[in-house]
Amino acid sequence: MTLDASVVELQASSTKKKTAVSRSWILLDHGGQGTVLDADKYAIMRLVHIHARDLRILDPLLSYPSTILGRDKVIVLNLEHIKAIITADEVLLRDPTDDDVVPIVEELRRRLPKVSGEEEVCAQDGEGGEENEFPFEIRALEVLLEAICSFLDARTRELETAAYPALDELTSKISSRNLDRVRKLKCAMTRLTNRVQKIRDELENLLDDDDDMADLYLSRKLAVSSSPTSSSDAPYWLYGSPNAGSKIIKSSRASETAVQRENDIEELEMLLEANFMQIDGTLNKLATLREYIDDTEDYINIQLDNHRNQLIQLELFISAGTVCISLYSLVAAIFGMNIPYSWKAPGHEYAFKWVVIFGGMVCGSLFISIVTYARRKGLVGS
Repeated sequence: MTLDASVVELQASSTKKKTAVSRSWILLDHGGQGTVLDADKYAIMRLVHIHARDLRILDPLLSYPSTILGRDKVIVLNLEHIKAIITADEVLLRDPTDDDVVPIVEELRRRLPKVSGEEEVCAQDGEGGEENEFPFEIRALEVLLEAICSFLDARTRELETAAYPALDELTSKISSRNLDRVRKLKCAMTRLTNRVQKIRDELENLLDDDDDMADLYLSRKLAVSSSPTSSSDAPYWLYGSPNAGSKIIKSSRASETAVQRENDIEELEMLLEANFMQIDGTLNKLATLREYIDDTEDYINIQLDNHRNQLIQLELFISAGTVCISLYSLVAAIFGMNIPYSWKAPGHEYAFKWVVIFGGMVCGSLFISIVTYARRKGLVGS
C-alpha cells in the first residue's frame, strides 16, 4: 500500500466515522518525510495490519505498562509518552504535537534518511556492507529508545537538582515547610523510579530472549516471505531429490542463514545493551538519591530522639523540683493550721525562722541528691 493510497483511505475513513474520537498520528517514511494523519483505530489497523489488542496498548486512556512487541509486520512500542508503530518502511507516532514528542519527531526526520556517504560505502562493500547496515525499523527503534532513555535521565537530573538542596536545608532546619517539600520530592522520586524500572525490565526481558530480538527484524522477515526461493515457492524436486549434493547445499545455506541471523541479533543486542546500560545508570542515580534521603531521615530521627531525650531530662528536673517544693509547702501548711502550739507562745518567734531555713536546706539537699543519682546512673547528660 503506497503512502498516497493510505492517506486517501484514512481521510475517507475519518469522514465516514465522524462520531468516533479522532486521534492525531504522524507517519514518517524512509526519507524522513512526515504526514500528519487524523484517523481512528480502525483506519490504523487497516493501514499497518495490526490487531486490535496490540493497538489498545497505545491507547492513552488505558494504563498499560511499558512494552516492546515484535509482530509479523510491525513493532509496537509503548514507552511512557512514546507510543509508536514501526513497520519495515514507515513509522507511526502518536500525538506528534505533544511537547515531549516534538523533539522525537525532529530526531526521526534527521536520522531516518540514509546518509549519502553511507550508501556509497555500502555500495563499495557489496553484500557485506548491506549486512552491517541497520534496517529501517532498527534505526527507528534506536531513535525511540535513545529518546526515552534521555528523557528519563533528564527527569532524574532535574529531581537531583531539586532534592539535594532541599535535603541539606532540612538537615540544617527541621520545619513543617521543609518536611512537606522533601515529602513531595520523595513521592516524585518513587514514581520516577517505578517508571525507569519498567523500562529497564522490558529491555532486560528483550535481551534475554533471542527469538524476541529476531522478531524485530521486519525487513528480513519481509524479504524471506517475498523471496522466490522461499519454501512456499520452492520447486518440487528440491524436497524429493535424493541427490546428496542438494542436501549439502541446503545445509550450507541453512548454516549461513543461522550465522547471519546470529550476527544480526548480536548487532541488535549491542544496541539494546547500550540503552540498557544508560537506563540502568539512571536507575542507579535514583537508588543513590534514595539512599541519601534515607540517610537524611535517619539523621532527622536521631535529632528528634535527642530532642525527645532532652525533654525527658527537663521533665525529670521539673518532677524532682515539684517533689521538693511539695515537701517545703508541707511545713507552711503545718504552721498555717489553727492549732495551739507551744512555739506560738510569746518569746518563741525565732522557731518559725529556723524551721523555714531547715526545711529549705532539706528540700535543696533532696533535689541535689536526686539530680546526682540520675547523672550517676546515666539518666541525664553530664
